[in-house]
Amino acid sequence: MSVDSPPRSFVDTNIFVYALAGDDARQPVAAQLVDTLLAEDSLATSVQVMQELYAVLTRKARQTFSPARALQYLEFVGRFATPSDYALVREAAILSSQQTLSIWDALIVVSAARAGAEVLYTEGLQHGRTILGVGIVNPFR
Repeated sequence: MSVDSPPRSFVDTNIFVYALAGDDARQPVAAQLVDTLLAEDSLATSVQVMQELYAVLTRKARQTFSPARALQYLEFVGRFATPSDYALVREAAILSSQQTLSIWDALIVVSAARAGAEVLYTEGLQHGRTILGVGIVNPFR
């Protein structure tokens, strides 16, 4: 990211799911958000989000995707994913105990911070809260 680049914005699983779900009222907001972040070259996500996204798209979505179609979407999303490693898991475990977050939410926050994100778009955490310098925003509020 160059000095002139916009700040990074981390996108959680639920935003991607809604962006793809044509039968959900949140779809237009989620799709517009993802499109805007792509146009600004400011989108970031994580390997954890990709894993959750695949599971939701192929098993839990109202209109499930075939494994091939879900993998095709992961190929696209994967270009924006921060890598995972033991240090990330360790940092998330510490954050989880300090902030009373689930390990899964802490992994998302740590991944967002590692990506240099100023904003984390999600429904899963408290809107308006800032953790590790990352502001939590629920775009559907």
